Amino acid sequence: MKVATLIFNPIGENTYVLWDETLECVIIDGGASTPAEQATLDNFIAEHGLKPVLAANTHGHFDHVLGVNHLKRRYEIPFACSSKDQYLLDGAAASGNIYGIPTSDMPAIDIDLDVTSELKFGTTTLKVIPTPGHTPGGVTLLNETEKVAFTGDTLFRESIGRTDLEGGDYPTLMRSILGSLLTLGDEVKIFPGHAESSTIGHESMYNPFVVEALQDQINYKN
Repeated sequence: MKVATLIFNPIGENTYVLWDETLECVIIDGGASTPAEQATLDNFIAEHGLKPVLAANTHGHFDHVLGVNHLKRRYEIPFACSSKDQYLLDGAAASGNIYGIPTSDMPAIDIDLDVTSELKFGTTTLKVIPTPGHTPGGVTLLNETEKVAFTGDTLFRESIGRTDLEGGDYPTLMRSILGSLLTLGDEVKIFPGHAESSTIGHESMYNPFVVEALQDQINYKN
C-alpha cells in the first residue's frame, strides 16, 4: 500500500490518498477547500492512474470534510464517517465562520463507521478502531499488514487532539490513546490529521501527554 500526503486549507489539514497494486484508492479526510486545492487532488489522482472508490473520515470536523462533496460528486463514491459526528457536519458553517473559512454544503454519510468494523479497497483492508475524545465519533483507520494508522486528530507527533471543542473529553481521549493506540505496537507508524507523521514507539517515549498519563501523573481513568 502506498500513501501520499496532501496538505489543504488554511488550517493545514492532512489529506491522505491510499492505493495498492490494483490502483483503487481511498481518500482519508478530504479537506481540499477551494477549486484550486480540489484540482490539485484531482490531478494527483489522474497522474497516478488511480480509481477512487471511497472517501473516509477519521472524524467530522469541518476542516477535514471541506472537499468530500467534491469527491462524492466527481467520482461517484460513498462517504464513510461515524454518525456520532453528524452534529459536527450540521454545524460546519458556524465552525467555518469562526476561522473565516467559508463552507459549502456538507456531505451525507453513506457508511456509518460507528457500526462498521473495516473498510476495503483493492486488496487492502483498513480496520476501524473507535478512538473518541477529540470528537464522540473519532476513529483510527489501521492497516495491520503495513503497520500504519491514520489517527486523525486523536494523536499527533508529541501532542494530542484538543478536547475543549464541543463533544471533546480529555479522559476519553487519553483512554483511547493508551487503550487503543499504544497497544498497537511501537513499530506502527501514525499519520495524523495535522503536521508530520510519527510512530507509536516515539509517542510512548516523547509525547508529554502520553508520558504523563503512563506515569500516573494524571487521572484519565474516571
